[in-house]
Amino acid sequence: MADETSIFIGASRKPDDSYQRAEELLLRYGNRHGLVTGATGTGKTVSLQILAEGFANAGVPVFCADIKGDLSGIAMMGEVKDFLVKRAEQVKLDPYQFQEFPVIFWDLFGEQGNPIRATISEMGPLLLSRLMNLTEAQEGVMNIAFRIADEEGLLLLDLKDLQALLANIAERADELSARYGNVTKPSVGAIQRTLLVLESQGAANFFGEPALRIADIMRTTRDGRGAISVLAADKLMMNPRLYATFLLWLMSELFEELPEVGDLDRPKLVFFFDEAHLLFEDAPKVLIDRVEQVVRLIRSKGVGVYFVTQNPLDIPEKVLAQLGNRVQHALRAYTPREQQAVRTAAETFRPNPDFDCATAITQLATGEALVSMLEDKGVPAMVQRTLIRPPSSRLGPITPDERRKIIAESPVAGQYDEAVDRESAFEMLQKKTKEAQDAEAQAKQQNSGGSRWTIPGFDDVSGTSGRRSSNRQTVAEAAIKSVVRSVGSSVGRAIVRGILGSLARGR
Repeated sequence: MADETSIFIGASRKPDDSYQRAEELLLRYGNRHGLVTGATGTGKTVSLQILAEGFANAGVPVFCADIKGDLSGIAMMGEVKDFLVKRAEQVKLDPYQFQEFPVIFWDLFGEQGNPIRATISEMGPLLLSRLMNLTEAQEGVMNIAFRIADEEGLLLLDLKDLQALLANIAERADELSARYGNVTKPSVGAIQRTLLVLESQGAANFFGEPALRIADIMRTTRDGRGAISVLAADKLMMNPRLYATFLLWLMSELFEELPEVGDLDRPKLVFFFDEAHLLFEDAPKVLIDRVEQVVRLIRSKGVGVYFVTQNPLDIPEKVLAQLGNRVQHALRAYTPREQQAVRTAAETFRPNPDFDCATAITQLATGEALVSMLEDKGVPAMVQRTLIRPPSSRLGPITPDERRKIIAESPVAGQYDEAVDRESAFEMLQKKTKEAQDAEAQAKQQNSGGSRWTIPGFDDVSGTSGRRSSNRQTVAEAAIKSVVRSVGSSVGRAIVRGILGSLARGR
């Protein structure tokens, strides 16, 4: 494992733009979380890339989302380019060495990486309600559904399990309303329709087994480097609510599964949440409170969470206060909201008397940022205008062939490829329904006195009306018609009809 105690971010500049000092993130404060912000095209992805490289080289596993595909280049050796070499000289990065990093590609749809799945029960009613944008009444029904599943031993693993349970709840609405409060069929129906929409958007690929094992995103290599898990999110961004819900679920799982470790000399895992505004957009207060709680407490589990977004106003104030390491790229200030964002960003930094922070934010060049990392005793450093170092891995995306090769050689290759459909709520409820139908059929048979021999048209009657249970011709009727046809004269036919008709009426 690398023995470094810090990650080199870049070099700060004096007012005359000359070299001042190296800016570094101390690994022992890597679990104090962080924030990378800036407008599109200002260098946020490169900042994320060099942070991920630094943590990996220090033996810290990393999980990050690749929104545009650019971050996939971290899996390949960097290439010599004039502007990269020049930047390395400006920040005094000597030697500037190129590297490829151990990467595991993941994809909720299983197309550009190893499949990722979670079970319905692991997701829980709160996150599912957020994912489905349910009303308060519908969320109440969802909570009741999970309660019933627990009480009746019904495993909720995939979408069809939840759909079957909701159908069962609709059938028992009156009974359940008396026990749990109002359970209406319209609410259940609305949830079912939303599940169909999720299914059409590919969510069925995500829910099921084998579920992701947290240990598989916390791997290290034999040479002591941390593996970098890269989530392919370009297609996932077509359903941003699923993206945000998945990443929040992953944070919650880490929080619940990992033991308390306190402050270590370096984190056990670092989690980068790109496009972080999607997590908080239109989120109810209970969800924001949950995020704030997880961010605040997960530090003691040795996990660092770094939010990457365009605007610092995207992050609620309670969460923003937990983010100690800051990298602020350029912001534009053309509208009142953008001007407010600049002021907010400037006010979160420890001031530097050498320049006005708010003015500097609007003047930063691409690949330049205001940087403030935690120093000794966890105190934020004075903000510095900093040139960000160049990455050691490839700058830009990898090719499809390179991706396929890396996926095939992945340490988890084959472990998640095939979905497993074991007996769960869907099968159990089907079995209960069949048993109930069989019992009902048996009861009907017993109530009717059991099976007996009958003569069609004579014995096969229902109730006291004497009507046949079928419109088909009886044996007696056939016999009558046969005799009638055998009598030649019309008088003879009339006599026979009269005799046989009286016999039939006397049954």
